[in-house]
Amino acid sequence: MEWPSTDMLLFLIAAGFVASFIDSVVGGGGLVSVPALMLTGLPPSMVLGTNKLGGTLSSLTSTASFLASGKVSGRLVLLLFPLAFIGSAFGTYTVHLVPSSFMRPLVVVMLIAVLVYTLFKKNWDGTGVQLKWTGPRRLVIGLAALVIGFYDGFFGPGTGSFLLFVFLLFGFDFVGASANAKVLNFASNIASLAAFFLLDSVHLGYGIPMGLSMIAGALVGSQLAIRKGSTYVKPLFIIVTGILIGKQLWDLAAG
Repeated sequence: MEWPSTDMLLFLIAAGFVASFIDSVVGGGGLVSVPALMLTGLPPSMVLGTNKLGGTLSSLTSTASFLASGKVSGRLVLLLFPLAFIGSAFGTYTVHLVPSSFMRPLVVVMLIAVLVYTLFKKNWDGTGVQLKWTGPRRLVIGLAALVIGFYDGFFGPGTGSFLLFVFLLFGFDFVGASANAKVLNFASNIASLAAFFLLDSVHLGYGIPMGLSMIAGALVGSQLAIRKGSTYVKPLFIIVTGILIGKQLWDLAAG
């Protein structure tokens, strides 16, 4: 197993911490971690698999932190967790059959819609009132978990934003939405990571040190979100979603 040089090791540790700090709350950590891994010279498929290792460790830490805080709706995520896992497994398999590049324009439109709705939704002030869980609503959120899980395995950018937005629509406050979204993101990460391991696309020498720093970043980020509430989570959500839109537009322009 090849280990990075000291300079590269320190760089990956710093990048992993920043990426997971952001990702633990609102997603989008790949904006930092993927470019950092690209600079190592790893092949693109190895970059994605190695990044998924760090992302899984980060989401595991965030999930544990949010669970300990009581911000996770246990019964609901027990229902949704396997759906996100199954969706991601199918998505990761499908990406080897169908190119995922055609998703980028649709993702840009969806992220813009999420951002605009969040900016103009006046009563999303952190005091969400959850909707009653009727049969149709359970079906809708179950389908959302399955579809977004598939999307995470198939393409990925913006998964955290989409998951958080779904929980906001069902009346959760920003911290509760972030907590439940992170549990489902953990489910989709596990399935995708397993597929990358089967495809021998995970570099442990780079992924382990970066993953350990991502554990630390996720712990700090999730604890800050729990303490600060929506005054911290909502602005970060808006900023990261805006950056995600810009990144996807840039990639489209670059062809």
